[in-house]
Amino acid sequence: MYILFILFFTSLASIVFMVGRKITILEHEKVLENQEVLFEVPYLKEVKHITITNMKKHGHAGLVATVRFYLKSTNFLKNKYQEVKIKIKSISQKNLINGERKEISKFLKIMADYKHKIREIKHKIRKEENL
Repeated sequence: MYILFILFFTSLASIVFMVGRKITILEHEKVLENQEVLFEVPYLKEVKHITITNMKKHGHAGLVATVRFYLKSTNFLKNKYQEVKIKIKSISQKNLINGERKEISKFLKIMADYKHKIREIKHKIRKEENL
């Protein structure tokens, strides 16, 4: 809080000092006519030409960067997909016992058979409705 007050009053004092200095110069009519300009502004056509060339250059660089990022990311994802695929296959092979899969419970077998029979019945009904 105190720091904000110090900054405020310091900036206020500097503004008062600058305005007072300008007022004293105007009172004594000591306006400096030959003041040097710190920077030059080029013609508008030159500025337009420079900005267009820079936009083209940076646009091409940005396009190249995005295409490179796209290709690298797709290659990375493809490699990771292959690794995951290999891991899944190795895990499924570990689940095999002596070259055969583990025995599925009888309840699940019965449910799968019922679902298969229901699908066949639905398929037959649809065929009859279409005829």
